[in-house]
Amino acid sequence: MTTLLERAGIALGRLDGIGRLLPGPESLLYSYIKKEAVLSSQIEGTQSSLTDLLLHESDSAPGAPLDDVREVSNYISALQHGLERLPTLPLSLRLLREVHEKLVADTRGGEKSPGEFRSSQNWIGGTRPGNAFFVPPPPREVLPALGALEKFLHSRELPALVRSGLAHAQFETIHPFLDGNGRVGRMLITLALVDEGVLSKPWLYMSLYFKRNRTAYYDYLQRVRTHGDWESWLEFFLEGVAEVAEDASQKLASLQALFNADRERVQRGRGDSIYSRAAVLNNLNVFEHLRTKLVTTISEVTQACGLSKPTAARVLAEFEELGLAREITGARRNRVYLYDGYFQLLNED
Repeated sequence: MTTLLERAGIALGRLDGIGRLLPGPESLLYSYIKKEAVLSSQIEGTQSSLTDLLLHESDSAPGAPLDDVREVSNYISALQHGLERLPTLPLSLRLLREVHEKLVADTRGGEKSPGEFRSSQNWIGGTRPGNAFFVPPPPREVLPALGALEKFLHSRELPALVRSGLAHAQFETIHPFLDGNGRVGRMLITLALVDEGVLSKPWLYMSLYFKRNRTAYYDYLQRVRTHGDWESWLEFFLEGVAEVAEDASQKLASLQALFNADRERVQRGRGDSIYSRAAVLNNLNVFEHLRTKLVTTISEVTQACGLSKPTAARVLAEFEELGLAREITGARRNRVYLYDGYFQLLNED
């Protein structure tokens, strides 16, 4: 366990260090939050992909059901709300209620007491408690159990990584909401690590590991409940932290290399073109906008970069020729352009 904890801590430190050194990290961080939102929601059965989310954000029609995409979009809003509140509100039951309200508002779970702990029995799997896979504590036990969890979150008797892993398992066992427990529980990991200062920003997306190992994820959580096997769960959790953090460090380095190489390509342009200085600056301006947004439209480029529509259209068409951007709607009007290399790296796993 000590070896695993050390490996996970070193991997997280390296990841956070790389994240701090990146130029303009906020836009890249937002892409990571999008990825976490998609993965965490997919664990719960939504069909929305990263492409669907990007189309939804650009006011285009996604391929997945709108309810699925809205759930993913809400996840982003909920996590960002939690992170923004941390400097002024401790990691607490009140914060988790606020996050939950943001998460399920105007979704299929919107009628299941948003932001309120349950006052009725719920269960996981099956059609009733009698044939369920797991039955969480009865309503009268929810608040006492959550109170104990809140105290544990603020204890300092165990390393922060260990506490975040134990807290996630306990939150999922209490299952305090009527809907959205899995997603809030996975957000709790991120919020706890940022609150403790282990991460300065939420670079860690644990849902990737949980989705890859979905059966094991549920089995280890269940063995905590049935056998008190906290050690096996913690080993699984710490292994995941180390694996995801190491992968994310490599990803950030690859993305930075991609940005540098593509910026040079944009400066050079097509081999048969001779650019004025103003044209080169326009191209670079559009590239930085696309890098920040990941997807864009001619109208957005016009507004964000201060260009005419014909100039914006020309630059995006040239980016297509360079293989840098890809149009993803197939439509003749209201076209949406994706920074393809960035998307492929972000979406490959």
